[in-house]
Amino acid sequence: MSRSVRTRPEGSGQALSEAYDTALLDLDGVVYAGGSAIVHAVESLATARGGGMHLAYVTNNALRTPDAVAAHLTELGIPTGAEDVITSAQAVARLISEQVPAGARVLVVGGEGLRVALRERGLVPVESADDDPAAVAQGYGGPDLPWGRFAEASYAVARGVPWFASNTDLTIPSGRGIAPGNGAAVEVVRIATGAEPQVAGKPLPPMHRETILRTGAERPLVVGDRLDTDIEGAFNGEVDSLLVLTGVTDGAQLLAAPPQHRPTYIDADLRGLLTGQPEVTADGDGFRCGGWTVRTGAPGVPPLERSRERGSLELEGEGDTLDGLRALCAASWTVAGEGSCELDGTKALARLGL
Repeated sequence: MSRSVRTRPEGSGQALSEAYDTALLDLDGVVYAGGSAIVHAVESLATARGGGMHLAYVTNNALRTPDAVAAHLTELGIPTGAEDVITSAQAVARLISEQVPAGARVLVVGGEGLRVALRERGLVPVESADDDPAAVAQGYGGPDLPWGRFAEASYAVARGVPWFASNTDLTIPSGRGIAPGNGAAVEVVRIATGAEPQVAGKPLPPMHRETILRTGAERPLVVGDRLDTDIEGAFNGEVDSLLVLTGVTDGAQLLAAPPQHRPTYIDADLRGLLTGQPEVTADGDGFRCGGWTVRTGAPGVPPLERSRERGSLELEGEGDTLDGLRALCAASWTVAGEGSCELDGTKALARLGL
């Protein structure tokens, strides 16, 4: 199925919480950071929920159970039930259950969240490669996961046992900084065996399928802070997305985004759910949003050729910072087409304070 290439953020005359029935929210960097709620998150989500929007929380972290995640969110002031939490552990458990017999044994390399998800699908978690497992399931097990667990996985995979991974995020944020994620652990087993796992988590389709099956969303909006998981996952699922700038993505990464990493909407934080989104319009040889205009060429000169010759984006005007960023994205993505833009937006971003 062919899809048109997004060349600018979209506008919306309605508040996003009214235009979409379900928000599929990433957690770390969107709702909380280091265990504490991100500014404006609690109030914004309460307002969206009060207006009728269904809120679901979608995480690649397979360590915690949905009950534990829901309890944490509730403590933060965001009332949540376990049924509103979807994890990559659930997605990989379903993937495994479709390929092995009911009641099959599965060698677990990970934490309680993965074990609970496997039992939910009628599978039996085991600890050793000598327990005759029908599959190996690997998910984030926390910083104290013993090294011997990787050896057990390697023994089984080397014998030809099918290998599944909840996700392959190389890093995971912690209260002390950035730590190795499940993707780093997957690399250990890959190096030892030369095998490749089947992966379920964002941005791949099994995670999106799990989310839709569990939420029943008809018009979902993915809300995230990462281009390579949240936004790409929305792209793969062919649904709209909102990027919030409370996490890992900065302005330069956004301008350089290839098509699969370009969000439908951009906003500062979760207050963006409660408002419409401004239109970005063509303006001569550039693009305008609010009081800002970005030039990509000069009158009489084809914009693409002129932009490559000059090698930079020129920002003019004044107004809301986010409007300037949206106009910069339109210019950059248009020039890039199906690739990644190499125009220099450093000065323009610095003027916006980004």
